[in-house]
Amino acid sequence: MNISARIAAELRGDRVIWAIVVLLAIISMVSVFSSAATLAYSERSGEVSYYLIKHGAILAFGLVVIYVCHLLAYTKFSRWAPGMLVIAFVLLLLTMFFGPVINNSQRWLQIPFVGLTFQTSDFAKLALIVFVARSIGSKQDVIKDFKSAFLPIILPVIGVCVLIAINDLSSALMLFLICILMMIVGRVAMQYVLTLILMGVSVFSLMVMLGAKYPNLLPRASTWEKRMETFINPSAASTDDRYQITKAQIAMANGGLVGVGPGNSTQRNYVPYAYADFIYAIIVEEYGVIGGIALILLYLLLFFRVVRLVTKSSKAFGAMVAFGLGLSILMQAFMNIAVNLDLVPVTGLTLPLVSMGGTSILFTCVSFGIILSVSKYIESVTADAT
Repeated sequence: MNISARIAAELRGDRVIWAIVVLLAIISMVSVFSSAATLAYSERSGEVSYYLIKHGAILAFGLVVIYVCHLLAYTKFSRWAPGMLVIAFVLLLLTMFFGPVINNSQRWLQIPFVGLTFQTSDFAKLALIVFVARSIGSKQDVIKDFKSAFLPIILPVIGVCVLIAINDLSSALMLFLICILMMIVGRVAMQYVLTLILMGVSVFSLMVMLGAKYPNLLPRASTWEKRMETFINPSAASTDDRYQITKAQIAMANGGLVGVGPGNSTQRNYVPYAYADFIYAIIVEEYGVIGGIALILLYLLLFFRVVRLVTKSSKAFGAMVAFGLGLSILMQAFMNIAVNLDLVPVTGLTLPLVSMGGTSILFTCVSFGIILSVSKYIESVTADAT
């Protein structure tokens, strides 16, 4: 058996999704190598290789995570969902009370004895999506009932989203919207979905008003307000408030149609977080509009393949968890790109599997692994049927 045949035998599930994972990982390595130069000079005396090796190791471990998760029966995640949700609540509460304050925000929790930090909201997003998929899948017989089906879903959704929103409003709003769309696809009664939307809008509005009146209660509220004002009325904003977006726009304008070439970015030295939140701007500068569109099409192709799985899945949980996780990856990618294009206010969302990061990459890889596990099951059922 040749090498390609052995790899094909080991990597089960949708081959197109596997190819997308590999392509995103390659794009990530090349882009981080180019965009992390400023970080290397400020933190490691110009040693870019340190960040490249570190990022490569995280990506390699992430690929192992995908492989392991895709080997597991995806139904195991349904059984683990309640426990995952409890752990998510505990981690979010620990972060809120004991997490270190970085950039006026408490999003991270330090791992004892190791010195590493991880963003607990990344795990909470995964846990909530899996839990909502489990709830919808297991309650299809009573999905229109308020007490039996709707109530057990909305309480965790509101709880997790509020805890995340305290320090990361954009992630909380995105997660809330994903849950809403999952319920619509899962045939939850529309009047209940509208009720949840009204509840969500009320809760988030209340948080913004409380933050404006009691800044010490919600320190991030002033940041939310400033970012909205800067986005709505950019002409009145200060140069400092528009600095990130201005530099990102200059970078993309420099790229033109075909880009300046790999490693030739000039704006990577000026764009803040060029290796994370604004890596898309550097990609467009180096690979042009063509490269930027190609990356968008890659994410769209991923979601198309996920929707294809949803239509083929005979199990409600498999369809819902694949849809929810696929939608999460797509929405995060498009939110990141929209920020770079100045279509939405600045957020802290990274580009999935492309931006440099730790927990963001690893939990994205878990999502890919679960999606591929669903794909593997559908593939085996189809093979048995024929």
